[in-house]
Amino acid sequence: MDPARAETPVRSVHSARDRCVQPRRGTQLFNFDILLQQILNGLVLGSVYAMVALGYTMVYGILQLINFAHGEVLMIGAMVAVWLVPTLLAAGVPGPLVLLIVTVAAIPVCMLLSMFIERVAYRPLRNAPRLAPLITAIGMSIVLQTVAMIIWKPNPIVFPDLLPTDPVPIFGAILAPKQILILVVAATMMTGLVLLVNRTKLGRAMRATAENPRIAGLMGVNANQVIAATFAIGAALAAVAGVLVALNYNIVHFSMGFIPGLKAFTAAVLGGIGNITGAVVGGLLLGIIESLGAGYIGDLTGGFLGSHYQDIFAFAVLILVLLFRPSGIMGERVADRA
Repeated sequence: MDPARAETPVRSVHSARDRCVQPRRGTQLFNFDILLQQILNGLVLGSVYAMVALGYTMVYGILQLINFAHGEVLMIGAMVAVWLVPTLLAAGVPGPLVLLIVTVAAIPVCMLLSMFIERVAYRPLRNAPRLAPLITAIGMSIVLQTVAMIIWKPNPIVFPDLLPTDPVPIFGAILAPKQILILVVAATMMTGLVLLVNRTKLGRAMRATAENPRIAGLMGVNANQVIAATFAIGAALAAVAGVLVALNYNIVHFSMGFIPGLKAFTAAVLGGIGNITGAVVGGLLLGIIESLGAGYIGDLTGGFLGSHYQDIFAFAVLILVLLFRPSGIMGERVADRA
């Protein structure tokens, strides 16, 4: 046999294999449409984290307290919503109006619950060592989960789609109408909170109380009322976030607030706890990191890890921030009360 003829098929096989394999890897890792889709998914996820993180950061800014029961306030908001949805749908109310009604109903329930938690669990321990309110917060989280399990049972509850499900194309990626709603509502509420804190009388009272509650009291500010209002505002954001999470994932259960609460706390630490702008930046950034990690972890590890390991990234970020920049990206904004 002619050696030249024998080598030709070998060269063609290798070149064909290279043409098939290399573009496939590039498509998986660097395709713009896939990258954009993951970023949009991350913004949706991060918007929810940011809304919940604002509750953590406002309370910490005033009381230097980590309210670990805040995630359960999100869960209660979702539970109230899913409890009302069947009745409203049975009455013939349109889906978008049902969503608005259940959200409006969940907000005052969560606000009253959060104010009750502050009054009963935290206010008596305001001058106690910091470990005491921290343990109390964890205990309140467990109590709320248990109460929710007793009232709504431990089995997951389906939250129906209340909006159209036709995807909306965006530069090669797609978003569902409910995901676009999450982005719009989160942006609106976060902007409203910034305006409230910076341009209203209540916001000035909150900033004065965070700076020095005793001096603020001498200037006529009722610190107890301001702190209760802070818990209520954070609870309103958590209630809306809970309804949006239920709408996005179509499921509600008694422990659904635990992981989002921890990730929102991570977002607050990442951005700089006590810093409102930092909570927003940290939430959006954490959502994008988690989404990109979930999308590419399989390729980066050769299939060893799957997308269900996405929680690794959030808590890895928390560990790295605490090790190398404890004050967060935007810097921790806490007054010196000495």
